[in-house]
Order: sequence, then structure tokens, then C-alpha cells
Amino acid sequence: MSKRVLLAGIMHETHTFLGDLTTIEAFRIRRGEELLASQGDGSPMCGVLEVADECDWEVVPTIDLRATPSGTVSDDVVEVFTTEFQAIATRELANGLDGIYLVLHGAMASESIPDVEGELLRRIRLIEGFEEIPICGVLDLHGNITQATAELSQGLIAYRKNPHIDARDAGVDGAKLLDRIMSTGEVPVCVWQHPPVMWPPTGTGTDDEAMATLESMAREIEDRNADIFAVNVFAGFSFADTPDTGVSFTAVTFGSAETAQSEIDKLAEWTTANRELGNKVDANLTQVLDNLNDDLANRTPVILVEPADNIGGGAPGDATTILREFVEREFDNSALIINDPESVQALNDVQVGQTATLRIGGKTNSMTEGPVELNVTLLSKSDGKFELEDHNSHLASMNGIYINMGPSATVQYRGIRILLTTLKTPPFDLGQFRSQGIVPEELSVIGVKAAVAHRRAYDKITGVTYTVDTAGPCSSNLNSFSFEKLSRPIFPLDDMTETV
Repeated sequence: MSKRVLLAGIMHETHTFLGDLTTIEAFRIRRGEELLASQGDGSPMCGVLEVADECDWEVVPTIDLRATPSGTVSDDVVEVFTTEFQAIATRELANGLDGIYLVLHGAMASESIPDVEGELLRRIRLIEGFEEIPICGVLDLHGNITQATAELSQGLIAYRKNPHIDARDAGVDGAKLLDRIMSTGEVPVCVWQHPPVMWPPTGTGTDDEAMATLESMAREIEDRNADIFAVNVFAGFSFADTPDTGVSFTAVTFGSAETAQSEIDKLAEWTTANRELGNKVDANLTQVLDNLNDDLANRTPVILVEPADNIGGGAPGDATTILREFVEREFDNSALIINDPESVQALNDVQVGQTATLRIGGKTNSMTEGPVELNVTLLSKSDGKFELEDHNSHLASMNGIYINMGPSATVQYRGIRILLTTLKTPPFDLGQFRSQGIVPEELSVIGVKAAVAHRRAYDKITGVTYTVDTAGPCSSNLNSFSFEKLSRPIFPLDDMTETV
């Protein structure tokens, strides 16, 4: 008989140090059959729908909410999800339900709930009749995973790659786990561990240490323990001031919980002993720029990566530090992207080829410099919509393959081209530039507001890359943030020598 599965999603990576409140208006909300539109879009939800087709599930779609990383989420967002999910779940229980599949992030925090995912699982378990229904799903590698999130589910599977080129695959794995549970009646357990370590996003790339070794160790554990379905390595999201922020591990096992716990305890011990490996320090911007002449002559394009204004980490994407340097140093054949709906609006009545004076960027965050006033030439306008060149892009894990930057405009100041967008869009795919008539391979210098996830796209074309230190809300220097709720002691904020 066909298995009936409730499908839902709620995804947000919450930067609690930003001053803005992320309200329900910031979320894309899909209800009912709208969730099925994810079929084929390369997202985690796409993965579960593929397995549902293969395994002849009857999918009961409920609600899906998702928003670009930003500030603390309004409590009413959580209530909207809870109210609508519970109404459908209660109604459908009468028709029989075999499982629940959730597409989650793992680092979502609201005004009064530091662990949204754990709280939602608790609420689902409190619905009459849902105490024992298996819950599986998918989580982002950057989740700040709590013990509740781990133990209230039968298995939430994490992405294994950063950049997140395997988000759809993780969705598939979570769905295969749920199908096994529903088909065999086997009930796995999930164990959890959280070492006292926190790394900035720049230290969480899975091609780099320490994450490369941790992912390799996790696969070795799976290989030598037939009962362990998955070992998840969570790098954490350090811009969230919550008790459980930081690196964590879970293991889903059909065998001994004690064995699985012992295995991930080893991962935690290794992490603590090698904690310095993930604490990345960004290069001094002035020093990098003062020594670019040889690179500009022989290794282009030069990529200047600015993690402090990383849109994928919640930053506004409108910091002007790099733009100011481009202008002052008169960089030729250069380009960067600034999220600035006000400047896009100001170009409404300007025709292509005409000039206009704009105050570009620097309008939304006090941690960065203010606007740069430039007299620019309008090169193009567009609706800002494009399809990802790379359907396995990190961006697909967030939004699928069809991206909307909102009304956009490309302007030029001397040798600098500036793509202005209305909706902040992480620069994780070269199609973003190319859709606006800019060929990134032909540029000399490109400014990129990211930490790690851009690499999948830009490493293919770059001559040399520098990750530089600038002012902004996503600085790699975690000691620059005032944590209040975080469990202490923890590296790198505290001296860990006596606790190790």
C-alpha cells in the first residue's frame, strides 16, 4: 500500500546580531500543492519528492516557509507554521499517516525561541496521535543543532559539502531513511554531541581543514558500522547568539546507541584538540591591494572575497569598502554587486546610455561605511531573474535553480561596473553576472560578498583569490561580537587550555 507522508519546510539561517527583525513578509510562503513545484529544481525538497515518486508515497503537502539569511525571526512566523501544519496534520491523521518529512535549516532563532527546529519538533510530538510517527528530513551543514532537534526525530540528514552542492542528495538520503523506517518497522535512534568549539563561516569549507578531516572521519565511521545509517557533521553558524551555537555531531543508528555515541565522541575530541584549524583569519585589505600589480598583470581575474558582508550569512550586501577602494585606486575592468533597491528605483526614468548621480550602498548597517556618491552611466536594466548555470550551486539549496534578484540595473563608473539589485542575492553562481551582460572571465578584478559558498562558481575562473578583512556584520573575528546566551566556555572566545 502507498505510504502517506506529511511534507513541510521552514528554512532560515538567523543572524541574531543584526538589528533588523525578520517578519513574515520576508518569507516566501508556499502552501499545499505549491510545494510540489519543487520537483526538478535541485533543492532538498526536490530530493524528497523524487524518492516519493520512486517509492510510491502519497505526499500530503502542508506549508513551506523560507527567507534569505537575516536578523532574528519574529515569533509570529513560527506560529504561522505551527498553526497551519497542526491543522492539516490533525485532519489528515484520520486518513492514516505513516511518516513526516521536514526540510529544515538548523540555525533558526526567533524572538523568544533560540532553537526553532527543536521547538517545532516538540510541538509536533505533542499533537495527539503523533507521538510515535517517524519524523525524518534534512538539515543544513551550518545548523546549530541541539539535543532536542536530534532526539525528537528519527533522523535528520545534513549536507556533507560546503559549498552545498549536495543539498538535493541530502534530501534524498533523508527520504530513503524514512522509507526504510516505514517499510520495515525498524526504529533508529539519533545521538548527539557538541564540543566547546565555534568557527566563523570562513572556517567551514569542506575542502579545508578542519572540516575535510571531520567529514572523512564521519564516512569512515559509517563504513565500519553497518548499523549506523548516517554521521552528520555540523559546522554551526557562529553569528547566532544561542546556547548551542557551534560545531556539533549526530549519528543515526539502527544498532547500539552507545556505540554510535562513542563514535561521535571521538569526532568531538578531535575537534577540540584541533580547534585552531577552523579559526580562519582574513587578510589585511590594504596590504593585499598594495601588492596586486603582479597579479593584475599575470593572474586575472583577481577575486577579492569580503566575508564581513556575506549575503549568505545574513549581511545586507551593501557595504561600500571594496567599492571605495576600486574607485580610489582606479581599478579598470572591474565589477562588483551591491544590493541597493533605492539606487535601482532612482534609475526608473533614466535611459540606457544616460548618466545619473547615485548614492550607492552603505544605507542599512551602521557597522559599515556610508554611501559612495558617483556619477554613473546606465548600461542595462532587467527584472533580475535568471536560471542558475550550475544546478548544483549552493544557491540551489536555498532557492532552487530559478533566482530572482528583483528589478536590477548595471551601471558604470570609469572602469568599474556595478550590478545593483533590489533583493539581496548571494553571489554563488556566475549566471548572476552573465544574465546582466557581464562576462566574469574577462574581468580583471571582481569583488565578491561571500565566505565559502562562492567557490564552486568562482574557483573555476579565478587567477588568484584573496579573502580580505573589512568592517561588517559577518566578520571572521568572532571576538568582535558580544555573546550573551552562548554556553561558555567555548573556543575561540575563551581560554580552553584548562578544559581540554
